[in-house]
Amino acid sequence: MDTVQAPALSGPEAEYEQLSGELIRLTRLFERAHTRYVAQQGDGLERAAYLLLVALVKTGPQRLSALADAVHSDISTVSRQATQLVRLGLVARRPDPSDGRASLLAATELGVRTFEDKRRARNRHFAELLAHWPEADRRALCELVGRFNDDFERYHLRDTHT
Repeated sequence: MDTVQAPALSGPEAEYEQLSGELIRLTRLFERAHTRYVAQQGDGLERAAYLLLVALVKTGPQRLSALADAVHSDISTVSRQATQLVRLGLVARRPDPSDGRASLLAATELGVRTFEDKRRARNRHFAELLAHWPEADRRALCELVGRFNDDFERYHLRDTHT
C-alpha cells in the first residue's frame, strides 16, 4: 500500500503551520504542568474558578453577569465557579448598593492572600524558567504574547452580528 504525504508548505503558510503547531504544543504543556501543580497544591481550587478570583482581586467587586463578561464565559458556569469560591471562603456575596435585589461578588482577605501567594509562586517559576533569557527577549516575549492575545480575542470574540 502506498503512503501519501501532504505537500511541503512554504512562505507564510509554513510559518502559520509552525505557529499553530507550537501553540498546540504550548497548550498541552500548560495543561500537563497545571495538572501536576493542582495535584501538588491540593487546595481544590479549579483553574476556571481561580480566574474569577483574579478578576475580582484586580477589578474589585462585580455582579455575576459582569464577571461572566469579563472572563468570556456564560453566567451558569460562572455561577457554579463563584459558588466554589464562596464555599472556600475566597469570595463573599455582598448586597449591591445600587440595587438591593442584586448582589456583588468580592474577594475576601483570604482570597486576596491566596491570589498573592499564587502570583508570587507563578512569577518565581517564570523567573527560573526564563533566567537565561536576556531582558530584551523577555520584554519582547511579553509584548508579542500580549499583542497576539489582543488580536486573538478581537478575532475570535468579536461581535459576528455586525
